[in-house]
Amino acid sequence: MNTEIASYDMIETATETKQLVADSARDFAHQFIKPNVMDWDEAQHFPVDVMKQAGSYGFLGMLVPEEYGGSGFGYHEYVAMVQEISKVDPSIGLSIAAHNSLCTNHILKFGSLAQKSRWLPKLASGEWIGAWGLTEHNTGSDAGGMNSTAVQDGDHWILNGTKNFITHGISSDVAVVIFRTGKKGDSHGMTAFVIERDTQGFSSGKKEDKLGMRASETAELIFDQCRIPDENRLGEVGEGFIQSMKILDGGRISIAALSLGIARGAYEAALQYAKERVQFGKPISSFQGISFKLADMTTQIEAAELLTQQASQMINEGKKMTKQSAMCKLYASESCVHIANEAVQIFGGYGYSKEFPVEKFYRDAKLCTIGEGTSEIQKVVIAKQILK
Repeated sequence: MNTEIASYDMIETATETKQLVADSARDFAHQFIKPNVMDWDEAQHFPVDVMKQAGSYGFLGMLVPEEYGGSGFGYHEYVAMVQEISKVDPSIGLSIAAHNSLCTNHILKFGSLAQKSRWLPKLASGEWIGAWGLTEHNTGSDAGGMNSTAVQDGDHWILNGTKNFITHGISSDVAVVIFRTGKKGDSHGMTAFVIERDTQGFSSGKKEDKLGMRASETAELIFDQCRIPDENRLGEVGEGFIQSMKILDGGRISIAALSLGIARGAYEAALQYAKERVQFGKPISSFQGISFKLADMTTQIEAAELLTQQASQMINEGKKMTKQSAMCKLYASESCVHIANEAVQIFGGYGYSKEFPVEKFYRDAKLCTIGEGTSEIQKVVIAKQILK
């Protein structure tokens, strides 16, 4: 009986903390992000100052223990924060999620004590913005076929190659990047390194001009005879790809949270509009064609939320959750595309106008089915897990 009470109290405390985090993120988004959403989108402007402010609120070190300057939260609070930011601007939600779950989390999970102490406080506070590089021009889903190489030279490594589609590829102060140190295609032939921005031979390349998520910077990372000390290596030589797959398990929860934010933002806008828009003498929400759309939308959101909560609980408990993270990412991302599409349809002609929010949700949503593993790759992952 006492165990049950303790368990219940723990859940209640977690729920209260989650709500406090959500409220804080909502206030932050409405104060610092909402007034600028369309200006940033039109200009494809990445607001570095707002990212740094997010750090001061604790949003850039959500999963980092307090001893390293982080907030010390679990995935339930983290998911709540990403959702609330993404309901206002998915671009900023994406940037905050990438900073937390990729660069920062990779150092947290696989860095030595000295490496964590060196980089995590700056990342968690927002003093530094992080990037993470796995993808290359010819190796998207086939990440193991990368061409970028790291060659050991005494107690240093020489890095050469280019990574693309990298969030914060220009504005980041530090990047965790995976290089080939063995044979191409060998899952134990890649190694992770941390490279600071001022390192000679490390530069940025082309910035992508994107359909959506335009306020989240996406660009190339270029390495030309870039020389770094061995102390910047994360984990053992040859373990970089294996590490990356584990990081992507958590990253997929991030994309599910981002997808939920988009879906809720689009649904809430459509629901309000359907109640206010009058045609044939009554609100369009009273017509079955519209009310059924809204019913489907909210059902999909609830289902995606439950899948995401399940994966979050499992990762919090240290359980293997490769299948669950792929499932929540797959379902939430595909649902958010459908929901954003239906929201535009409910708005009708106004849904196609930039004066209303669903147009931007519609453009931003598609990235969720592509980034951190396409929907097809998620199905590959799920199939492998259930067919073992």
